[in-house]
Amino acid sequence: MKKLLLVAAATLLLAGCQSSSTRDRALVGGGLGAATGAIVGAAAVGGAGPALAGAAIGAAGGALVGAATTPKNCTAYDRNGRPFRVRCP
Repeated sequence: MKKLLLVAAATLLLAGCQSSSTRDRALVGGGLGAATGAIVGAAAVGGAGPALAGAAIGAAGGALVGAATTPKNCTAYDRNGRPFRVRCP
């Protein structure tokens, strides 16, 4: 039970990291997905094989979700050269 609380606390701390880089979000998502997948795989079946399979599946899924949810920061400039945010195409 203590391990589960420690993992949950670490996950919440890592989830609070903000980044607008697609690469950074993919890496964080992959890491969180791998950790979660390993925990679920080990808890569901037990053993190293299911934990490794869960980690691989979680890492791939987390990386995809992290990269897909990257906010787009589009900037346009007015006549005087001042930047302002616009809706991304």
